[in-house]
Amino acid sequence: MGAHPYWYFVKYQPNPQKALDELRESEFKAGRYNPVIPFLDFPVAPGAPAPGAQHSSIEEAMEDAAEDGTRSILDIHAIAEEADFFVAAALPGEVLEWLYGTAQPSREMVEQNMDFLADVERGHCVYMVVYKDGKPSELFFAGYSFD
Repeated sequence: MGAHPYWYFVKYQPNPQKALDELRESEFKAGRYNPVIPFLDFPVAPGAPAPGAQHSSIEEAMEDAAEDGTRSILDIHAIAEEADFFVAAALPGEVLEWLYGTAQPSREMVEQNMDFLADVERGHCVYMVVYKDGKPSELFFAGYSFD
């Protein structure tokens, strides 16, 4: 089977690790991860299925998902300087400039152009700050599942 993309917009905060941790916990509690919901539709819309966590911890969910992974942000543990498995790395400013003509893309720009996903490997994740009226408004996380 092929890898599946996932992406999330969350309210901006200056600490991306805290934002990642809160997003992981929120999606875990909602039960939006494999194997509870084997294949999620992204973006996650208001009113999306939320059957609740079916495991006692994120680690247990990951273990149950095995080599498929959770097909969600739960697979990403930390923010890192370099791309690697299980981490989110910032999309470089030069990539943002190339894609959007600015290092401060708006949500609309990101939603209309996710070409950067073609360079994201399975089990990897990237993030970026999204701007509104010249100010940080959201963090955007996007990656590919393991399977």
